[in-house]
Amino acid sequence: MHGVKLPHWQQGEVMQFVTFRLGDALPQVKLKIWKEERDIWKSHHPEPWSQDDEKEYHTRFTAQLERWLDQGAGSCIFRDTDKRLLLENILMKFQGERVEHHSWIIMPNHVHLLFRPLAPLEKLIQSWKGVSARKLGMGSIWQVNYRDTMIRDVRHFSNAVRYIRRNPVKLNARHYTLWESARAQAIE
Repeated sequence: MHGVKLPHWQQGEVMQFVTFRLGDALPQVKLKIWKEERDIWKSHHPEPWSQDDEKEYHTRFTAQLERWLDQGAGSCIFRDTDKRLLLENILMKFQGERVEHHSWIIMPNHVHLLFRPLAPLEKLIQSWKGVSARKLGMGSIWQVNYRDTMIRDVRHFSNAVRYIRRNPVKLNARHYTLWESARAQAIE
């Protein structure tokens, strides 16, 4: 159905790959065109999708959003080391208690996380975004939603680690923070 937001689905403590971004990270004009093109494509490709349809969707639409995020649009407040450090501390505050992080990266305008939730996924995301917005004192800085994908197997986990690690390839090392667990560091 057009305009219906699907709920996020969590299966216990199954590992998740999550991306959330600053509210101004994607130019609204580009995002409007992207949504229109996606809706047209979806009207010609009703679900359930074949593997080819799913691959085409992610190639055309998911990858486009990631490219735009990586271009560094918006305020990019996390270029600032102090602001990034604040978010790092918030992400790691409940490591081993509410979350088991494996890899994450804080980019200037978005965050990628690979973790096993030990608490409800929505509550974790809400807490990270809410606490960081309050502590930064800049008002409502985050997009309303987030993108989540359950990790299917070891190969998927390895690909997510590599994706996170390669994400800042064009950035100055002072403008992002990458963190990896021993398990993630073992991935080549």
